[in-house]
Amino acid sequence: MLWHTGDGPPVTVPRDPAREAARRELSKGMYHQNDPGLLQRALSAFWDWIEKLFGAASTATPGGSLGLLVIVLAVLALAGALWWRLGTPRRTPARSVTLFEDRPRSAAEHRAAAEAHAAQGHWSQAVQERMRAVVRSLEERALLDVRPGRTADEAASEAGRALPDHRDRLRAAARDFDDITYGGRPAGEETYRRLSLLDDDLLLTRPQLSGSARAVGQDVHRGAAG
Repeated sequence: MLWHTGDGPPVTVPRDPAREAARRELSKGMYHQNDPGLLQRALSAFWDWIEKLFGAASTATPGGSLGLLVIVLAVLALAGALWWRLGTPRRTPARSVTLFEDRPRSAAEHRAAAEAHAAQGHWSQAVQERMRAVVRSLEERALLDVRPGRTADEAASEAGRALPDHRDRLRAAARDFDDITYGGRPAGEETYRRLSLLDDDLLLTRPQLSGSARAVGQDVHRGAAG
């Protein structure tokens, strides 16, 4: 490297010392006052990486960037639909948890608790209590035997045999109960009103006797008449 000193002959400086002198000069703070900070540099590096990643993906995806965007949106929509349907995963399987978990209460008590929750807009708790009221009412009417370990699905299946006209509604109510209680899906007012209507209808419904029970009843009636 050549240095000129006025009218004298140029001074020759070896390359390595010149490079070191330049590095020391440029390392002074006066040359870095407007440099980006550490966080800004990290963000810039991150966005550069994202840009390269999407650039590579769009090159490999049919349709380029638009095709990649469509795929991303489809994946997000599918994930949202699964989360809404299945809810937050729970460690306890639904089939192992019973319908009644606390002290025995009457159907009237469960209905009162359901209405109290509904009045506050707590629809998930209202649905749970109303389903318990439905099952407890069927037990009180001897349409179901009292069994503490019964699940909502089991109660709906057993009650459907005595009340076949309401079999599908009972099964739907049990699914709603399971989705809300074990699947984490929030309930709405419509679900609660539908279950309340089922509860009211069941109170006005007479069970259908099986063939053998009907025959026994007819024999008893004829015997009383004779």
